[in-house]
Formats: sequence, C-alpha cells, structure tokens
Amino acid sequence: MISAGRQTENTILQKEEFEMLGNFSYCNPTKLYFGDESLKYLNDELPKYGANVVLIYGGGSIKKNGIYDEVIEILEKNGKNVAEISGVMPNPTVDKLYEGVEIARKHDADMLLAVGGGSVCDYAKAVSVSVHCGEDPWEKYYVRFEEPTCETLPVGCVLTMVGTGSEMNAGAVITNPHTHQKIGHVFADEKIMPRFAILNPKYTLTLPHYQMVSGIYDIFNHICEQYFSGEDDNTSDYISEGLMRSVIHSSRIANNDPQDYEARSNLMWAATWALNTLVSRGKSTDWMVHMLGQSVGAYTNATHGMTLAAVSLPYYRHILPYGVQKFKRFAVNVWNVDAEGKTDEQVAQEGLAAMESWMKELGLVMNISELGADEGMIEGIADGTLIMPGGYKVLEHDEIVEILKESLK
Repeated sequence: MISAGRQTENTILQKEEFEMLGNFSYCNPTKLYFGDESLKYLNDELPKYGANVVLIYGGGSIKKNGIYDEVIEILEKNGKNVAEISGVMPNPTVDKLYEGVEIARKHDADMLLAVGGGSVCDYAKAVSVSVHCGEDPWEKYYVRFEEPTCETLPVGCVLTMVGTGSEMNAGAVITNPHTHQKIGHVFADEKIMPRFAILNPKYTLTLPHYQMVSGIYDIFNHICEQYFSGEDDNTSDYISEGLMRSVIHSSRIANNDPQDYEARSNLMWAATWALNTLVSRGKSTDWMVHMLGQSVGAYTNATHGMTLAAVSLPYYRHILPYGVQKFKRFAVNVWNVDAEGKTDEQVAQEGLAAMESWMKELGLVMNISELGADEGMIEGIADGTLIMPGGYKVLEHDEIVEILKESLK
C-alpha cells in the first residue's frame, strides 16, 4: 500500500511541475533510425561506447525470429564483449531489476542494449540508474521518487513491439509483486532517455493479435492522458487529435491485415510521438487511467494495454461532467460526431460511445474481471492507485473504488 503521505508528496511535486502553463522546456536527445533497413545503423552507434555491452531482452522471441542473431553479429563485428540479461517479463519485477543490476556490475558495463518491447526498454533504463547507485533502487526511485545521484549507463533500444513509447522517453515502470505495486518513474534528466532507438516495423509483424491491439490501445491512451486536461487553446491538443485519428485509421487496417506494412509503420511512428513528451508541453496532463491500470496490473500481472482498456471508459464517464467541452471536442474532431441539435453532454457521450465501439472492434478487454480481478481485490487496488492531479477531477478514494467496481462489469 502507498501511504497517504507519499501520495501527497508525489501530488505536490506533480502540481509544481505543471502549474505554469505555456512556460516549459523541451529537449529530446534520442536519435531515431526508422525503416526496414534501420538495424544497420547500429554499426554507427556502437563505436561511441565502451567495449562492455549488456544485451537485454525478453522471453526469447528474438531468437526465434532471427533478430537476436542479427544483433549479436553486429555486436561481434564491432568488437564488443557481451553479457546478457534474458527473460525480462512484460511487467518487469523489482527482483528482476536486482538481478540485472548485478549482471551489469559484474560485466563492468559501458552501455545497455535493449532489444524488445517497451517493458525491455523500461527495464534497461531502471538498470541504467541503479548500477552505480549504492541505495536500494526500489526505495530510491519508486517509493521516494528521487532522481539519480550517481553515474548512469547509456541505453540503446532496438524496438520489436510498439505501444509504450519507451524508446524515446525517460520513463521506467517496475512492479513489486511483494507489495502489489506497479509504479512508473519518469526521470527528469534527459540523459536517462535512450541515446538511440532503432525502429523497424517489420519486427512487429510477428506479434500475436492480442499483443498488437494491446499496444495500439496503449498508444491511444497515452495521447488521451495528455489530451483530457486544460481549457486553453493549445497547439499540443491539435497534434494529439491528429495522432489519435492516425491511430484509429491504421489500427483498423492492421486489425484486418496484421501484415500491412504501411499501417504497422504508422502505428510505430505514432507510438513514439504519443509519449516522447511533445504533446504534453505547455499544458497539464491526466495520468489517472495509467494509475488505475497499473494498480490492476500489480494484482493481476495482466498485459498493460489491456488494463488501460478495461478501466478507461468507466474513468472517462466519471470525469466527463467536469470536462464536458474537451470531451465534446474529442467527439467532434476525433470521432466525427455531428453536434447539431444536441446538448454538449450528448455529443460528449456519443464520442465515448464511438470510442467504445472501436475498442470492441479491435477485440480489447473491456473489464478487469477478464484480467483476473475480482470484488475482493478492489480495496487493495484502490489503495495502490496513486492519486494524481492535472485532470478535470482529482479523485477521492471512494471515487476510485466506484470506478473500479464499474470496471468489473
């Protein structure tokens, strides 16, 4: 359980971060290589770092599809001494983090190369900030939300699954199964961002349908989290609307034909821009769907995008009365709802109904019961949900419980 004191402290930090709209800095140092020949550019990046590389990957799919062999060949060609951290799970655990830190220390790592999806990239960043840290990384980064006070290791990514945007941001989500907590830390220092990321859409074509649509909704919800806040006329919101329309369009194509390279390319590119911090600039943001979904994931170990899908509509319907104008705009500009002769709230509700139809069309999980949650978990999930400001309504504990109960249905 996260204490009220820690929740309050984190809330204060978030308020300070976002209280001055229109005054911001923006820096994203990650260099991207995109396209079906992008892996060759790993040869350009590796000489920039020392000889000792730790290769990080997940359950072994990269060995089945040949990506592992391609990467190893390039690493050997560049004279790198390689150690491996394999078996990084979809929801990387704190125990796995401790294991990876020890491997990187013993190897005297000069850099970390993550080959996989967002969880592998997240995990690499968590290892990066922990290798030279003498403190417990869970306590330092995920309980006290401190920034690194030690040397960090450079991270590079070869992306094989899209959704998280972790290839171009400084976020790292870690799960503590012992305390039923799944917490993300977005580090303030841009050096935590991957130094480079290789994005080959072909690597995503072998993903199972469940994983593909889960990633698609993760992309979409990242945009929603940054969109459903504020009342000013903000350029970031116009960009967000364009990204959302692109995701909807390409998702339908990919859902019908997962081998459509153009659709998968557009989804990969949209995923990166959905969470590289661009569309959050100059405005507040609302991350409560992620807080709810991550807490559900801590109890169920369910796929991240599906936890978001299962809690989204109950949450957005709950806060709609407090942000009717933005939800109306969402309905009209993203879902092409005809507003003529209708009240603002009717238009807003139609937008969420259109979103629900699209989610069901993709085959997303629509309630947390399907993910393994039950009534007996609700209080624990609610206790583990970080309460964050920035949206149209700062939730009370009983509201979180109500939303989670709605999410069971």
